[in-house]
Amino acid sequence: MVALPPALRFRGRRLIFRRFPLVCVLFLLGQALAADLAVLPAHIRSDPFGQVVDADRAAKVQPAASIELTSAREAYASCRLLVSSAQPATYSLSVSGPLEASLYREWFHYLPRSKRYYPDALVPTPVSVRAALPAPDNRVEGQTTQSYWLDLRIPASVRPGAYTVDAVLEAGGVKTSLPIRIQVLDAVVPAEDPIVIDHNSYGSSWLLTQYPELAARVKDFYLSDAFFDLIHAYHRIFYEHRGIYHQLGYGHGGKTGPEFAPRLEGTGKNKHVADWTLYDKHYGPLFDGSAFAGTHRGAKPIPFVYLPVNPEWPASFLWWGQPGYEREFVNVMGEMEAHFREKGWVQTNFELFFNHKKRYKAFDWDGDETRFLHDLPYFAEYQRLMKLAIPKDSPVKWVFRTDASWQMERQFALQAGVINMWVVGGGMIAWYAENVPVLKSRGDIVWTYGGTPRIDEPSSHITKDLLGPWMLGADGFVRWQTVSPGPDPWFKSAGGGETLVYPGGRFGFDAPLASARLKLQRNALQDLALLNSYRDAVTLPVLRAEVAKRYNGTSPSDWRQPRPALADTDPLTWDNASIGDALREGPRFATGLDAAAWDRVSAYVQTLAKEHRP
Repeated sequence: MVALPPALRFRGRRLIFRRFPLVCVLFLLGQALAADLAVLPAHIRSDPFGQVVDADRAAKVQPAASIELTSAREAYASCRLLVSSAQPATYSLSVSGPLEASLYREWFHYLPRSKRYYPDALVPTPVSVRAALPAPDNRVEGQTTQSYWLDLRIPASVRPGAYTVDAVLEAGGVKTSLPIRIQVLDAVVPAEDPIVIDHNSYGSSWLLTQYPELAARVKDFYLSDAFFDLIHAYHRIFYEHRGIYHQLGYGHGGKTGPEFAPRLEGTGKNKHVADWTLYDKHYGPLFDGSAFAGTHRGAKPIPFVYLPVNPEWPASFLWWGQPGYEREFVNVMGEMEAHFREKGWVQTNFELFFNHKKRYKAFDWDGDETRFLHDLPYFAEYQRLMKLAIPKDSPVKWVFRTDASWQMERQFALQAGVINMWVVGGGMIAWYAENVPVLKSRGDIVWTYGGTPRIDEPSSHITKDLLGPWMLGADGFVRWQTVSPGPDPWFKSAGGGETLVYPGGRFGFDAPLASARLKLQRNALQDLALLNSYRDAVTLPVLRAEVAKRYNGTSPSDWRQPRPALADTDPLTWDNASIGDALREGPRFATGLDAAAWDRVSAYVQTLAKEHRP
């Protein structure tokens, strides 16, 4: 920007010219009303004043006048465009070139805790957009910079080689062009990911809260077509970003929502499924893949889903331990198996999963994160009931899942042959890492679980939770809550630690909006899928060692915590403080993890792709 020279000054509303030719005044005013265009790599964020945010400064990257990206095919290449003006201005920004481009305005969230702004929610815009600075709806006082996330999609059909996409800014009669150069490699990112990233949520009542305009516009919104369309939109957004989505349909006391289970009638030997309508409306498009028709990844059935089974469904817990409970359970589960088989829903893993805890005072045993060993016989009994209900030759996939923490090491041994899907605490499993290959050798699925990094943490933290399971040889990672942005994420953000998507109603979208963190996670999953494809040519131990070194200066053994003394004591004596002390991460995994950590991994993957051609 060119500032007004001393010869120009404002007095009240009058502009006074002193000893300055009119043509020069007009030229300088045109420059003052113009705007600047710059670019940042995807992992570096700008605040609304043109400065790299505090959390990302350790990477020592600043905005530039051009950028060079490298990408395999069947992938996305991303960067951030910054429009800046020292004074209020209107501008147009356009992106054009030989690759498919998607542009998103980044929303700046104010965090009262730190009194800082961080960009995260991504509002889709046309690739040729006209806007203003400051952005009127974001209400950032003194805003001088607007950032945009740019996705460039590179399908497998694109020929390898060099391409240039141009970003053009026009403001105050001045055009600024910024070249984005992309080197497209021969390599193609595999469709399957070595690590499943799951995005969890609970129930559906929050949809009415987060989409009040839609709920008001649609008569009888709950259970309407629009309601189910919205649920499917959440599945689609995570699917398009190489993830999956789980929605638990019952509460801690066993109450099951009508959209999550078929309607039942009768009691005892007469209990049966009376109506599949709502269940099929909800899950049919997910189980046959039609909910994902038209997406870039194609129509595929969801790989995992919670069953509605809990102590109170399909059998009443009032009859637990009596023949009536067994009869009700076996009747309904047998009908579910037959229905799924008839529909051809044989590609999804149906999870028998219990989410209750004794302390919630609904049931007298822990189904979730079991702490008491005397509760384990309940699981064995449910396995017995499932065997009675399900034909041995059923093509339908059933898994018995438990989320384990306190007693996980003991459960691995005591529940062998009962549990075959383990979702285990991401920190605690590092104490027992030698168990992961043992579990997998007997055919079990192993995921870890944890939270979601806040938006004011370094941007690389979103990648740590997919790299950790890969280092341990696990199969996936569960983010336990991913759709709860808080009561006012737009102007008083709580940090975004329980969401990776935002409700789009504010901007006229009856669907969720992606976050920048979700896209960073997607891009890392692309890299990891390609990296893992070289495990035969380079060997997995070498890949892990090279990645750990580049990511945060560690070795694979650093991702497996030494067994603490606590692990050899009775879990009934543990408390949150003692567990927290034992789980404490070193600085290389926390405060010392800089924003460019994954960028270094990505560069290594690109080197491998150049050395090992398809």
